[in-house]
Amino acid sequence: MIRDREVRIIDDEGQQLGVMATSEALALAQQKGLDLVEVAPTAVPPVCRILDYGQYKYELQKREREQKKKQKSQSFKEVRLAVKIDVHDLQTKSRRAAEFLDKGDRVKVTVRFRGREISHANLGRDLLDRVAAELAEHGVVERPPLLEGRSMYIVMGPIEKRPEKNGSTIGDAVAAKGQTVPPIGATAPAAAEAPAQQGP
Repeated sequence: MIRDREVRIIDDEGQQLGVMATSEALALAQQKGLDLVEVAPTAVPPVCRILDYGQYKYELQKREREQKKKQKSQSFKEVRLAVKIDVHDLQTKSRRAAEFLDKGDRVKVTVRFRGREISHANLGRDLLDRVAAELAEHGVVERPPLLEGRSMYIVMGPIEKRPEKNGSTIGDAVAAKGQTVPPIGATAPAAAEAPAQQGP
């Protein structure tokens, strides 16, 4: 029920009829055999449309169903990290995130802060940035690091058209070469470094 004395009216053809008394708007809707529906209750004055309420409700439900279908078509996975995560645990979590992205799922990578860790939120941000860099071949960052309460997270989406590679994940590719994944932040082995340039 519309309680306001005046409303702004849009008719059944989408034309704006301006502001009029609610009783006048109701009478106009009844003349057309339609309903008066409040579509913007927070506006001043509220905006109402003259339309078939049954059809309007059907269209709303149809849109909701379509949105739900789109949400179900792409799963949403979460990988949780701790600020002081062990190197091997981080490798395992990154591998899982890469697998999710390769399957077409979106991934939320979350860092949880405990106790006084929250005062060092930059450590969580650095960790998320490093994980995102590791997963760059598998996904793209859709939402940069965001702090909510005692958690900070990023959202990554799969790369839609990614050329196929021999290894399906970071871990598989490294295992195929018989190498171990260096800890995040570690420097490369001396053998992998470029030879120093000799002077003239």
